Amino acid sequence: MRTGKDAQRTLHVARSFLTLAIAAPAVAAAQSQAKDTVRLPEIVVTPTRVPTARASVAASVTVLSGQQLRERGITSVAEALRDVAGVAVVQPGSFGALASLFLRGGESDHTSVLVDGVPLNHPGGAVSLADLTTDNVDRIEIVRGPVSVLYGSDAVSGVVQIFTRRGRGPLRVETAVEIGRFQAVTPGVGPAGGGPRRTVLRWEADVAGGTDAGGYAFSVSRNSTTGLYGTAEFDNSYRNTVASGLLRAAPDQRTDASLMVRYGDHTFHYPTDGAGRLADANQYQHGTATTVGLEVGRFLLPRLEARLMLGGHTTDGGVEDAPDGAADTTGFFGYSSLTTVERRRAEARANLYGRAGVLTLGAQVERQSQRSFGASSSSFGGSTDRLDVQRRNHAVYAQVQADPLGAVSVNAGARWDQSETFGNLVTYRGGVVYRPTAGLRVRATAGTGFKEPTFYENFATGFVRGNPALEPEHSLSWEVGVEQSVWAGRLTLAATYFSQRFRDLIDFTFAPPGPEDPNYFNIARAEARGVELELGAAPTARLALEGRYSYLDTKVTDGGFDAGPGALLARDSTLLRRPAHTVAGQVRYRASDRVRLAVGARHVGRRADIDYTEYPYRRVVLPAYSTLNLSTEGDVLGPPDRTATLTLRLENLLNASYQEAVNFPARGRTVWLGARARF
Repeated sequence: MRTGKDAQRTLHVARSFLTLAIAAPAVAAAQSQAKDTVRLPEIVVTPTRVPTARASVAASVTVLSGQQLRERGITSVAEALRDVAGVAVVQPGSFGALASLFLRGGESDHTSVLVDGVPLNHPGGAVSLADLTTDNVDRIEIVRGPVSVLYGSDAVSGVVQIFTRRGRGPLRVETAVEIGRFQAVTPGVGPAGGGPRRTVLRWEADVAGGTDAGGYAFSVSRNSTTGLYGTAEFDNSYRNTVASGLLRAAPDQRTDASLMVRYGDHTFHYPTDGAGRLADANQYQHGTATTVGLEVGRFLLPRLEARLMLGGHTTDGGVEDAPDGAADTTGFFGYSSLTTVERRRAEARANLYGRAGVLTLGAQVERQSQRSFGASSSSFGGSTDRLDVQRRNHAVYAQVQADPLGAVSVNAGARWDQSETFGNLVTYRGGVVYRPTAGLRVRATAGTGFKEPTFYENFATGFVRGNPALEPEHSLSWEVGVEQSVWAGRLTLAATYFSQRFRDLIDFTFAPPGPEDPNYFNIARAEARGVELELGAAPTARLALEGRYSYLDTKVTDGGFDAGPGALLARDSTLLRRPAHTVAGQVRYRASDRVRLAVGARHVGRRADIDYTEYPYRRVVLPAYSTLNLSTEGDVLGPPDRTATLTLRLENLLNASYQEAVNFPARGRTVWLGARARF
């Protein structure tokens, strides 16, 4: 049982954690005993929405340090997630192509992705990681398992939350530039022997600083390339510009506030069709994304904290495909579209800190909207389609995070959602952690999740008809795990078994029952189960090792409308693009105070996909592949006057030829040279 002084320390740490830096080990002092300090274990926020010791969390959590990602040269969130246990990231070849995230066998729209609490998913779960960079990122928390109790729709298989740097200490300015070179590939084949070399240019600049009373962190980056394919006729260029900033204030020890803004602008030329063939010389997509989040917190009483968050995410973009020339007048030869999607959210939470834990009560209201227009030109005449829809969702939830006994922690919560499209829905989650001896942690958790239908699935008109009566997709999941830390914490082993069942999956049919019937129905069911093994070791102060193995078994238990070999949800088939076996390992070595080395290896097993080259479509099995990456960086001036760093990275060092999606070859060996300067 905690004493009053312990409670004061806990509250002070919570305030410091939220207002100054969402960090790992921290030192806090109670007001009544300024000289006493308390060292805290690793702290996480995403699993419970309050700063919680990771050892007290029943869910599977992985934390990626932004600083370590930058040292390894990882500049995209998609690349950062590839080595996380239970995660599969699929990107069909080119920079800028749709990057899909599959977590523990769930669909690509079953994971909620947030920046400082603001969701990036479109209504219904769709999200692409292709343009999401790691600049100005403090860290990334990944929670595996359903978290709809706290985050609502889309958090079926898990949550990925990106935390922006808070800015502390003296003014710091940092600039970086990196140039990459690789060999062009041939669509459907792979690296073209002796083909042209392609270039990628990245640069970034950021500034940060602050005191206990407030801080700032700003960043801007640019990524541009001529593309992956070795042809001058077909444009495959990509550019992406991102600006990010955060301001925080802590006028007193009871109050904190932060304002986050993130803006992205991208253009991606994709000359390939769905089968990976070069088909269109001037087809491209463009878009902007704006994310804004304002969060304010205050302790109204010594044990009662109130928090208010206002957030919004807006995307504007479309597809442009003009006729290839004067002779391009057959079939469908032109298309143009523009779509604006908005999610605006207001959320209020109250955290009541007791001697043994925290009770959280929350309420949320969200307005979603989509406005889209498309026009196509064909030899059959012109046509247009429009969609202008919106809906409001309301929710209330409650959660308890408690340590009733010294060796036991309990997490439990429930949520009620009310939507203008699917009505009422209740989700729940509960878990327990048992620590019988020092360094040993046994945990178990279970819960439900849901994903609401997309606007298109609900309200589409024209060639495809939406179904306003669709229900959300649902999941029931559970997991058990054990974690053992030995050797004074320098060696950690963890094992987790999980099981997920998905029902009411939304499937599309080309042949609805009647001419006025919709094309979308809740019809399919599937399941996924697997094992995750993780190892972390730091034998010396200069050497660190990490290893992860994931086994995944998926199965469609109730098929969709189509039962042929090319069906997306054919009964008894495996779910697409989810490998059964994935192995990843990293070794980081600090050779001296100036030189750092890192080696990473990854093996991805066989997985099913659909080949759209000819009709009827057919299922294929993509072969397994392995890649090896090497990075090194050296400081031109060492501590304490370190101001410049040179970097060399080799991706896919052995030039493995592979495809993450059928007929879309991945890049071969890529050499990166870069430099960073700090002032």
